[in-house]
Amino acid sequence: MREDGFTIVEMAAAAALTLTIIAIALALVDPLQAAFAAQSEAADMQQRLRVGAGTLSGGLVVAGAGPSRGLLAGPLGHYFAPVLPYRRGTNHDDPPGSFRTDTITLISVPATVAQTTLATVGPGAVSGSVGLNSGAGCPSGDLRCGFKTGMTVLIFDASGAYDMFSIAGVEENTLQIESAGRNLTRTHYQANTSTIVEATSTVYSLKTDAAAGTYQLVSSDSGGAELPIVDHLVALRFEYFGEQQPPELIPRAVGGPPRRWVAGTTYGPAPPPLHEQIWNRGFPFGENCTFRVDPVTGLQVSRLEVLGAGGATSMLVPLTNAQLTDGPWCPDATNVNRWDADLLRVRRIVVTLRIQAANAAMRGPASVLFAHGGTSRNGHRWLPDLQTTFDVTPRNLIFGR
Repeated sequence: MREDGFTIVEMAAAAALTLTIIAIALALVDPLQAAFAAQSEAADMQQRLRVGAGTLSGGLVVAGAGPSRGLLAGPLGHYFAPVLPYRRGTNHDDPPGSFRTDTITLISVPATVAQTTLATVGPGAVSGSVGLNSGAGCPSGDLRCGFKTGMTVLIFDASGAYDMFSIAGVEENTLQIESAGRNLTRTHYQANTSTIVEATSTVYSLKTDAAAGTYQLVSSDSGGAELPIVDHLVALRFEYFGEQQPPELIPRAVGGPPRRWVAGTTYGPAPPPLHEQIWNRGFPFGENCTFRVDPVTGLQVSRLEVLGAGGATSMLVPLTNAQLTDGPWCPDATNVNRWDADLLRVRRIVVTLRIQAANAAMRGPASVLFAHGGTSRNGHRWLPDLQTTFDVTPRNLIFGR
C-alpha cells in the first residue's frame, strides 16, 4: 500500500520559502514602525515649537504696558526699561550689567483696577507696610483699591527707580508687602508721587542639565519658582533692535481726568527742572540718568549717544552686548539694581528657538543637524533639530512710531 507524504527535500524547500517570506515581512514592518514613530515624534516637535513661540510672543507683545490712569499713566518705558536681557525680580537675580542671550525679563501691567499712589513713604527694607491713596481711580467704596493678598505689585517713580513686591496682607488703606530680591532699588519711595500697581514680572530662560540630558524653556515669576514650558529646547536666543536717536525733551500729558501737561521725553525718565535736584540720587541740579546739563549752553541734553551712522530716525539698529552693559546707568551708577539706559531704546526683539527629538534613537551624531547627538547611525531614522526665528515689536514700546 502506497503512503503519500513529503520528502525531506520538499520539507526543507517549504521551510526555506516560509522563512524567506517571514524575513521579507519583517523587513517591511521594521521601516513602517520606524516611520510611524518618526511621524509621531515629528508632530511632537512641531507642537513643542508652537507652544514655545506662542508663549514668548504673547509675553513680548504686552511687555511695557503701564497703568491706565493716575499720576504716572502710560507705558512703563517712560520711566524705566521693562525689557531686560538678564534675570531680574526673582530671589536669584543676575548681577547688574549682565547680558544673557538665552534669558529675558518682561515687566507689564495688566488691565486692573489695582492702581493708585502711595499715601505713605515706601518700605525701608525688603518687607514692610505702605499706605494707599484710595481716592479717584480706585473702585468706589473699596479702601483696599482692588489689591489682594498674593498679588504681585510694582512700585515706581519718575526717577527710573522701581521694585517688585508680593502682597503678604491687606488692611484698609494699608498693604503688607515683601520683595523677592535681596536689595531694593529705592528705599522710602516718596508719598503721593510714587505709583503702586498690580503688575507681572516674568523671566523666560533656557534651563540646561547636560548630565541628565534635559533642556527646557522655563519661566520664573517674582517668587523665583521655575515652571517648565517646553521640554527638549536645545537653543534659545534673544536679539535686540532699538532707536538710533537718543531721547528728546517734549511736553507730555499725564493723569486725568483732567489731564495735565508736564515736562516729558520721547522715551525714558524726564530730568527734573533746572533749579531742582533728584532726591538721593547724586545728580547735579537739572540732571538724571538720561539727561545732563550742557555746561556751554546751559540746556538739558541727552546722555545717550546717536547709534550707528545716524541718518533716518525711523531706522532700528542692532543693540549689542557692549552697548547694553556700559552705561549710562539708571537710576544711578552706584545703585545695587542699576540698569543700562540704552535698554530704553529697545523696540523689537528677534527670538530663535531650536527643538530636538526626544528619542535619542532618532538623533544622529552631534553636527549641524543635531545640537546633541543621539544613538542612531542610520540616516533613514534621523529627525534633525527643528528651528524657527520670529520677531516681535511690543506695542507698548513703539512711542509714537
